[in-house]
Amino acid sequence: MNARAEPQLLRQISNRHLDSLEEEAIFILREVAGAFERPTLLFSGGKDSLVLLKCAEKAFGSGRLPYPLLMIDTGHNFREVTDFRDARAKELGAELIVRSVEDSMKRGTVRLARPDESRNVHQSVTLLEAIDEFRFDALIGGARRDEEKARAKERIFSHRDSFGQWQPKAQRPELWTLFNTRLAPGEHFRVFPISNWTELDVWQYIERENIALPSIYYAHQRQVVERKGLLVPVTELTPPRAGEEVVTRTVRFRTVGDITCTCPVASPAANASEVVAETLVADVSERGATRMDDKTSDASMEKRKKDGYF
Repeated sequence: MNARAEPQLLRQISNRHLDSLEEEAIFILREVAGAFERPTLLFSGGKDSLVLLKCAEKAFGSGRLPYPLLMIDTGHNFREVTDFRDARAKELGAELIVRSVEDSMKRGTVRLARPDESRNVHQSVTLLEAIDEFRFDALIGGARRDEEKARAKERIFSHRDSFGQWQPKAQRPELWTLFNTRLAPGEHFRVFPISNWTELDVWQYIERENIALPSIYYAHQRQVVERKGLLVPVTELTPPRAGEEVVTRTVRFRTVGDITCTCPVASPAANASEVVAETLVADVSERGATRMDDKTSDASMEKRKKDGYF
């Protein structure tokens, strides 16, 4: 991808559609505030949650969010992102609740098969424990349908049963922007206000609204190894394997998650405008290009969602 090679595309593309996407997101955020007693907004400090937070600011006013922010921390997150998360929550004066997979491990509710196993999938356990602790009845997330096949099946108001499970064949119809928010005891909803956005929409919105992001979303130098078609960052958690060559590349992250399963892409894009240009010509989804945990099988994400994943 070469952002500087596509200036003509930037001149031709319009962002007027962002107004209707933003309006829909604001409507959904207000609907959640009015329909549920104990909602929360999932906030990782990543680009999608920051876009969602910007829409929430517009929906309710700066410093007036009607629900707390919730982060499920694997303990293997990029420091640039968690530091940015804390600073942004403090700037807004928002309540930030952090619950850790490591605490679930201490309680014995999460057990790793091996010490170097990715903790990403185990977030489901910690999330369900947080839901039970705070009795959350709606969790607002930044997932989008264009990310992955299983996400494309999901409703904006995604019903979860008393075990936190998602049943794709039991989802409720959403006609004419009418949402059935009825819950039985122990059930809850996952709500996705930017479900209809694409990766390009997100970056256009970031550019238009001048939304600050963690630095790793833009071009920087990083040591990586090539593995299964991905650029794996070299860290204490992801050391090079025997025979792998460590090289320093100019990269950025398209999406950010647990260090053990998130990879950067080669890119010189140093700002949102240049990322928009790259995204215009990208032929692989952001998860497909960067997430090792989605490459285990075509159904890996759907299985995790059925078990309570975001």
